[in-house]
Amino acid sequence: MYWADSISEKAKTLYKEKIKAGIPLVIRDEKTLSGRVHVGSLRGLAIHGIVEEFLKDQKIPCKYFFEFNDFDPMDGLPVYLDQEKFLPHMGKPLCDVPSPDGKAKNYAEYFGDEFAGVISELGFVPEYYRSSTLYRSGKYNSVIKTALLNADKIRAIYKKVSNSQKEDSWLPLSVICEKCGKVGTTRASLFDGEMVSYECGDFVKWAKGCGYKGKISPFDGKAKLPWKVEWAAKFSVMNVDIEGGGKDHSTKGGAREIADAISREVFKREPPMNIPYEFFNVGGKKMSSSKGAGSSSREVADLLPPHILRLLLIQKDPKRVIEFIPDGDTVPILFDTYDKFAQDYFADVKDDFTRLFPFVHLPKERKDMTKRILPRFSEIAFLVQMPHVDIEKQIEKEEGTVLKEADIKELEMRKKYAEKWLSTYAPEDYKFEIQKELPELVKGLSVEQKGALSQVLAFLEAEKNLDGQILHTKLHEIKTTLNIEPKKLFSAIYISILGKESGPKAGWFLSVLPKDFLIKRFKEVVK
Repeated sequence: MYWADSISEKAKTLYKEKIKAGIPLVIRDEKTLSGRVHVGSLRGLAIHGIVEEFLKDQKIPCKYFFEFNDFDPMDGLPVYLDQEKFLPHMGKPLCDVPSPDGKAKNYAEYFGDEFAGVISELGFVPEYYRSSTLYRSGKYNSVIKTALLNADKIRAIYKKVSNSQKEDSWLPLSVICEKCGKVGTTRASLFDGEMVSYECGDFVKWAKGCGYKGKISPFDGKAKLPWKVEWAAKFSVMNVDIEGGGKDHSTKGGAREIADAISREVFKREPPMNIPYEFFNVGGKKMSSSKGAGSSSREVADLLPPHILRLLLIQKDPKRVIEFIPDGDTVPILFDTYDKFAQDYFADVKDDFTRLFPFVHLPKERKDMTKRILPRFSEIAFLVQMPHVDIEKQIEKEEGTVLKEADIKELEMRKKYAEKWLSTYAPEDYKFEIQKELPELVKGLSVEQKGALSQVLAFLEAEKNLDGQILHTKLHEIKTTLNIEPKKLFSAIYISILGKESGPKAGWFLSVLPKDFLIKRFKEVVK
């Protein structure tokens, strides 16, 4: 059973009475807008989004809410920001920090707009809301008061669940300082049912307090709950039924266990069904740069077409790690995986992957899914580097048919993303350039290698049909006849033409190059 089916079945059992009454199930996820949103945040977004799509596919009413958390304090300075400009804003709510470009409403809005654009391109359509709106509109007033009146119980939960000891005077609240506007630098105490006393000081390493002391009402956006308490409060305020969380939050004694306990014992509400999910690891030096480049959701969404990015995000069970290495072979493998799923789907194979296949596509695309020619991505990545090749005609030659409109559209899309990958993250193994002059490395070829190339040359001069399969067969025949190691034969071919020891499949590679060029080049090599 595909993982989204399994989760859907669990939800249907858990909430059967609510479903029977026709009340929509509420699915929720969120992202704190502290900077460019890392591509890993797309995993939670996609898991919740696919669960919504699967439930709706079964005619089960549900709503998917996505929170842009813009009320947390700015507690870190991304390296791509002007450090001097933003340092004074450390500790302020993100919605009160200015936009980096001076155009968006605020800092959080700037990064939220970018992330919302990616979400839209992926075909997910959650209902957005901002945490600042809930606080300032008074939606949190009731849960704030409940939390403050039960501070002793919350302290006991922290101690019991995570062995975290809070001082007896600690209150689950951060006030926004009336003088400096910071929320990350205050410490609240002495709630009298209406007002809290607080101090703004140097209580954290990442922000400086102003030293102000005062008394204030904690309601209507003048204060916020600490995030583990806030998480439990959100379950109640948003009436959440399904909400997952990353593996780091779902461990024993972790944030989710604390939030669940607070939800039950303080807010008197059963917490939502959890979907714990593993990490999204971004490998490769180019993507994990300490300068903050390469690992944002925007950059990855620009690198992959939406259906391939959706495949990356939803193919694996949430309990399995996603490894994304764009400067390895992850991108070609993703396309190959899609092609295999498509082949099986249109062959009417019934398994988890063909169940998944329609949901890889955006909802608007599912009604018009048609079988089409899917040229291998790695092949296209090679062909776009061969300026003499008419790629459309080459694919028609290989397929033995004229490409239809859908085939051409697919080909153009793959050409576009192959060029993008080659110009950004593709490893050297995938980059090729036909050498106009005889490469220097040719001088290092052995007599044995040149002898094998003489055989290849003789075949090229005698054979009219330079089909890839025929060339493939002939190369293996030469290898066997001369008893030469495959690596020596193939590297001699690549060195002669590309000036490097590796390349695409040799038979197919030779078949797409001009015959006159090959004959001239191999004559130069073996003379």
